[in-house]
Amino acid sequence: MSGSKGKKTVLICRSTGCNSSNAGKNYDLMINLINKNGLSDEVTIKKTGCHGFCQMGPIIIIEPDNVLYVKVQEEDIEDIVQNHLINDELVEHLLYKDPKSGKYIKDIDEIQFYYEQKPIIKKHCGHINPEDINDSISVGGYASLKKVLNEYKPKEVIEEIKKSRLRGRGGAGFPTGTKWQFCYNAEGSPKYLICNADEGDPGAFMDRSILESDPHSVIEGMIIAAYAIGTATGFIYVRAEYPLAVKRLTIALRQAREKGFLGENILETDFSFDIEIKQGAGAFVCGEETALMASIMGKRGMPSPRPPYPAISGLWGKPTNINNVKTFASVPRIIEKGAEWYSSIGTEDASGTIVIALTGKINNSGLVEIPMGTTLRKVIYDIGGGIPNGKKFKAIQIGGPSGGCLPAKYLDVKMDYKNLTSL
Repeated sequence: MSGSKGKKTVLICRSTGCNSSNAGKNYDLMINLINKNGLSDEVTIKKTGCHGFCQMGPIIIIEPDNVLYVKVQEEDIEDIVQNHLINDELVEHLLYKDPKSGKYIKDIDEIQFYYEQKPIIKKHCGHINPEDINDSISVGGYASLKKVLNEYKPKEVIEEIKKSRLRGRGGAGFPTGTKWQFCYNAEGSPKYLICNADEGDPGAFMDRSILESDPHSVIEGMIIAAYAIGTATGFIYVRAEYPLAVKRLTIALRQAREKGFLGENILETDFSFDIEIKQGAGAFVCGEETALMASIMGKRGMPSPRPPYPAISGLWGKPTNINNVKTFASVPRIIEKGAEWYSSIGTEDASGTIVIALTGKINNSGLVEIPMGTTLRKVIYDIGGGIPNGKKFKAIQIGGPSGGCLPAKYLDVKMDYKNLTSL
């Protein structure tokens, strides 16, 4: 096997999806068998967040061999240890079987579900331990924050986000840089920053997965946004039904404070900012920004008329900026690689990528990240592997209860805000 010699790392998905299929037992047994066989110097066990291929969970990936094992059960762990880790032999029956060719695929990069995607928001999801900030830092976590504090003025950050053409990933698609500009210009103090992680659409698990898998990317994006608009106080509004996301956010925030990325005088500058988690009771309406703010303030979560918009009068009547989990997670990547790089991905209407939850009657369900402008046909038939048993595609629901159903004649429509709102 390629890369079979030398030290190996076993990545075990410990997200909500895989945990519900006993990934915790797989993890514990793997550690016990590694120690029992005296392999602790040669093999590192790492718990990770979601790899995206949720239908195939529990998932285990072995690096640097680039081998993906799917639907791994407790009784399979000994096979993986004995055959793969000790004897350098593949456990073929645990490999992914392509629904079109019927062949087992040993290299994860040859699996169409993965190679057709473009991970930017999810770049490190499934590859780092979300409960270890040092793991995040080792792959560039908080490097964009350091770059911003050393090289950018607040207005320059806003201009970079404007140039990137990043639009809100919560559904409305409002230009992020423009929204930040409104809050920056607004009179009144203090100002507030909110991350909307109240994901209420049935079948949607994008925000939950990102918070469980790479909470530091969201936190870093929030800190950069706070620096840009001029606020010292932030909130992450997340539903209490996401206990693992809340747990990992809590750990991540504590570790970020210990490293000096949050709190007073961040990285020895005069910029101070901290984040508090606010848990929602799961009301669908609290995904709407004015209802969400009412809930944070201890009121009944009910929408209120706009204007005034939150950038002018939000929390406690003060200027407030609200963005989605995926929007904040995009920000460090933009700062890292530049606005021109980001704006080159996607369409003229919307740059960058979009993360979607692909569920229902489809061969490959899971979490998918694709460039804006990708067609539904590509998502369903290339990434999703088509409809089970060769059945005919009839319709797809997009956007949750507030979205709609699209029949087969729209399969070649490019997915961006302009096209989807025109249908």
